[in-house]
Amino acid sequence: MIVSALAHRVIEAANREPRRNERAVDMLLLHYTGMNSAAAACDLLCSEASGVSCHYLVDEGGMITQMVGEESRAWHAGVSCWQGETDTNSRSIGIEIQNPGHQYGYRDFPDVQMAAVVALGQDILSRHAIQPRNVLAHSDVAPGRKIDPGERFDWPLLHREGIGHWVPPAERDERVLEGVDLARFQRMLQDYGYGIEVTGEHDEATRRVTDAFQRHFRPALVNGIPDQSALRTAERLAAALVG
Repeated sequence: MIVSALAHRVIEAANREPRRNERAVDMLLLHYTGMNSAAAACDLLCSEASGVSCHYLVDEGGMITQMVGEESRAWHAGVSCWQGETDTNSRSIGIEIQNPGHQYGYRDFPDVQMAAVVALGQDILSRHAIQPRNVLAHSDVAPGRKIDPGERFDWPLLHREGIGHWVPPAERDERVLEGVDLARFQRMLQDYGYGIEVTGEHDEATRRVTDAFQRHFRPALVNGIPDQSALRTAERLAAALVG
């Protein structure tokens, strides 16, 4: 197990294995623990019976616990998809960030915790060829099933520190997309990497993916409804990729 120099402690998780097909790491996936304490999350993530694990856990005080070496496949993404690939675990490094989550009193992530996430993210990016657009929320790759790390997570801070892709969200405009505009929005999300079909319809898959997109890129209003503001934000993201 290769240990990061930033890890304050190492507690090895039971659920780890070689990356399948020798897949190179090209994603960084961020989660919240959704539990009342970091200790409880650590116990769960290290337990063989849980069926889950992650590479790193960052508690609210900024302490970093490493559980799986970056060379290995951890079990953190579950059923997921990005850019048409479904084995997210084989291509990603997963960071669990202590926060009670929406079920137990979702709150802002403390500055000291965010500083640790930034430092760890920069450290990981120094070793792996991860494009900014592939620094993602769990909700991005598992829309509808997962909503973490959620709309309170400070993605702009990460971007300012050289981690991830971000643009200022478009001003609020709740006019609902229809027809050609809706299909264009679906296409833009698909091109970005989301698992969505271009139907031109307000189907359940579109609601789930729009919700995930809003939590990450337009957090002022998260309702799963494709609107003009979401479309304009997607346009800004696409333009930033080209630029």
